Amino acid sequence: MKIALLGYGRMGKEIEKIAISRGHTIVIRKDVDDEIDINLADVAIDFSVPNSAFNNITNCINNQVPVISGTTGWLDKYEDAVALCKEKDSAFIYASNYSLGVNIFFELNNQLAKMMSSLEDYNISMEEIHHTKKLDAPSGTAITLAEGIINNSSKKNWELGENTSEENIPIVAKRIPEVPGTHTVWYNSEVDTIEIKHTAHSRKGFALGAVVAAEWILNKKGVFSMKDVLNIG
Repeated sequence: MKIALLGYGRMGKEIEKIAISRGHTIVIRKDVDDEIDINLADVAIDFSVPNSAFNNITNCINNQVPVISGTTGWLDKYEDAVALCKEKDSAFIYASNYSLGVNIFFELNNQLAKMMSSLEDYNISMEEIHHTKKLDAPSGTAITLAEGIINNSSKKNWELGENTSEENIPIVAKRIPEVPGTHTVWYNSEVDTIEIKHTAHSRKGFALGAVVAAEWILNKKGVFSMKDVLNIG
């Protein structure tokens, strides 16, 4: 499989290692303003920057090149990308986190939120920790976790910081050097605490999941998620 890497930072380089180890060829390595011919690739993996992501994705969709995107901070245009993908009969996956373990964690989070939804004595809180080079806060993964709780409980929204209104979920975001990503969800009451936590040990898990998704989407048409890739939920 011929892969275009749209974004060649730390994640792009990690994806390259995994892809080559699985027998694939990298035909494009695109930094922010590089001119490319996307048609050289069978599939594209976008881990660029928010200002470039939508253009990268639409270029792939317009040229019938399946695209996997893990860039956060551009989602105000997500529905536009979905509509274009359907119009052009192309293929597209966006995920806030491609780690296979994190996507299992998302499902655990959803199920726990359902079970806890009627127990009013528990307060929900969240924390995410990432490396100091991560630009957005809270992380896309934390937002996905919060949305999973909101969809399965009476919570209305999430807020960044510890002091939030009762109907919202507080998310504390910390930036510590060399932390790939740690996400924790707490349900606290006077009598006990329930905690679920995912700790990434390296970027390898994110890169592997992105390559697995790229392998899966080849020759498919439509808008998909990691639930489809992993056949869960």
